[in-house]
Amino acid sequence: MKNSIAFLILLLANFCFGQNKFDQNEAEKFQKKINSEYADPKESPLMEEDLKTFKSLDFYPINGKYFVNAKFEKAKNEKVFEMKTTGTRTPKYIKYGTLYFTIDGVALKLNVYRNIELSKNKEYKDHLFLPFSDLTSGKESYIGGRYIDLKIPKGNTIAVDFNQAYNPYCAYNHKYSCPLIPLENDLNVEIKAGVKTFH
Repeated sequence: MKNSIAFLILLLANFCFGQNKFDQNEAEKFQKKINSEYADPKESPLMEEDLKTFKSLDFYPINGKYFVNAKFEKAKNEKVFEMKTTGTRTPKYIKYGTLYFTIDGVALKLNVYRNIELSKNKEYKDHLFLPFSDLTSGKESYIGGRYIDLKIPKGNTIAVDFNQAYNPYCAYNHKYSCPLIPLENDLNVEIKAGVKTFH
């Protein structure tokens, strides 16, 4: 009886908070998709000489520890701002909310943003941009940090899979201009998940 009550409570907690579970297949799908895009000359950000020998990006091993159900707190009264990039472009963004989560018992938070122009496009109207850097940046992962694509959540939690973190295009080719990671999104832990540095 005790066990079934405990199970019910667990079920209700998961149902109420809209929690998602880690799915290894989703992370594998992400790796296959990004590899096929980068191998395609029409879509690839790679330079011509790199494209000739490209087989696969270098990924950290997929690890369920880096999948989190973060508490989502929507931002209030935020102003649109111009995000700095590696070039002269300054796309307009707004801070959409803050994510609170833990990894290895360490409490962490990241801000998530919405691109103003992109949000006018029907396909991207619920798209959120999560840029971050961590203690692997400049060592095993790209010095400029990495990105994760998210969708506006319906409730107050949002699933974040760091196994699907990818590099900005400028990690591969200097012709691109990429948003710089805001200082407040620098994590003081190692995120050994997602795409590693190139070369």
